Amino acid sequence: QVQLVESGGGLVQAGGSLRLSCVASGSIFSINSVGWYRQAPGKQRELVAALTGGGTTNYADSVKGRFTISRDNAKNTVYLQMNSLNPEDTAVYYCNMGIVIGRTYVFADYWGQGVQVTVSS
Repeated sequence: QVQLVESGGGLVQAGGSLRLSCVASGSIFSINSVGWYRQAPGKQRELVAALTGGGTTNYADSVKGRFTISRDNAKNTVYLQMNSLNPEDTAVYYCNMGIVIGRTYVFADYWGQGVQVTVSS
């Protein structure tokens, strides 16, 4: 019914920037909160940034001042602008959206497939 597709990952040198995108498609009535998570090898998945439907943002301490989450409601898209990247940011990044499905109006949590971000020193 609903699919999230991420893009924008890749290999970048330390100090560089990347912008991740996540597009939701399918039977969508509305999108509530959105967020980006990441999981590095051998570590648990952690919240990187979140954005509520009301516009409140929340960032992990490790990315504050460097990463910015934003959304385009008309395009059902959420972005993560990542600046001043360092090797500790290397991980698989996952998009998450709380979506109300069209017609049924059921709320469900959806995840993207993940996109690799690798930062070289």
